[in-house]
Amino acid sequence: MMELSGLPAISAPLPWQGTTWARFNQQLADGNLPHALVLAGLPGSGKSRLALALARLLLCTAPNGGLNCGKCHSCEMSAAGSHGDFRWLQPEEKSRAIKIDQVREVVTFTTKTASFGDRKIVVLAPADAMNTNAANGLLKSLEEPSPGTFLILVCDQLHGLPATVRSRCQLIKVPAPSLDSSRAWLDQATGDSDESARLLDLADGMPMLAEAMYQRADGEKLIAIRAACRGLAAGKLSANQAATMLAEAPMDEALEQMARTARGSIKALDKENLNGQTGRCLYEFLDEVGKIQRAVRGGANPNRQLLTEVLLEKLQSVLGRPLAGGSIGP
Repeated sequence: MMELSGLPAISAPLPWQGTTWARFNQQLADGNLPHALVLAGLPGSGKSRLALALARLLLCTAPNGGLNCGKCHSCEMSAAGSHGDFRWLQPEEKSRAIKIDQVREVVTFTTKTASFGDRKIVVLAPADAMNTNAANGLLKSLEEPSPGTFLILVCDQLHGLPATVRSRCQLIKVPAPSLDSSRAWLDQATGDSDESARLLDLADGMPMLAEAMYQRADGEKLIAIRAACRGLAAGKLSANQAATMLAEAPMDEALEQMARTARGSIKALDKENLNGQTGRCLYEFLDEVGKIQRAVRGGANPNRQLLTEVLLEKLQSVLGRPLAGGSIGP
């Protein structure tokens, strides 16, 4: 379990989530908000912020203007991370997977009577980090929810959730923001439109990642991770150079960056190349990375350095960039 603390009094959705947020409020007003939701969308688009806003709204005893009031005792406790009816589940430190023991705790939690109101809330973020046993363990809570219990599953890779879990939840596809919306929002943090544009470019338009690059102590490391595969794709870096830049990146971040680079390269292909060898090879590369991502989330621990180097060399070859030894890929 993760204890959220130091939250602002009010948790609001992001500006580009207005339509989705209005839908939640209408469902609440009509008394038909599903007990289990999957919030699916691109990494870095703000799904976890939306989940947090909804969780705190559900816990609030005096909502105001479609948001949690920020003043009631329930809001004070959720802001401090001490609300007894709220659980936020994510991989434990040094782990990439949500494990069965964590889910068992959640199942036990959902069977108990709420301590402070009528509702209990569980957020799993990212839910696609559950290993197979954990996902199976959650089924009982999804099939036989206790009254007033809501489960919110945040999902980057929808195919990473078993069909048995997806079928028991209402799927909400969270939209990615437009570039203009992202820049206007990020400008509030940077105070510099040019810097916002630079960060968003490095983050492929994903505002949460751009914000992290700006605010986090390891922001420069995040920038290096993003620049590694981009330099490889542009022919400015060799696979070995890119691997060096990714040396300190967590395995899941390195894999996601390689997948993003492949997806971006696919979008840039003309129709002839998309239907030709380059397109086929890029899709095969994406499939391979996806399988490794699922294995890593399931607890696999491959040789990180070797795997990174091999995948980068494959990506470089597929893109037709010169390899370290001077040969040319297909």
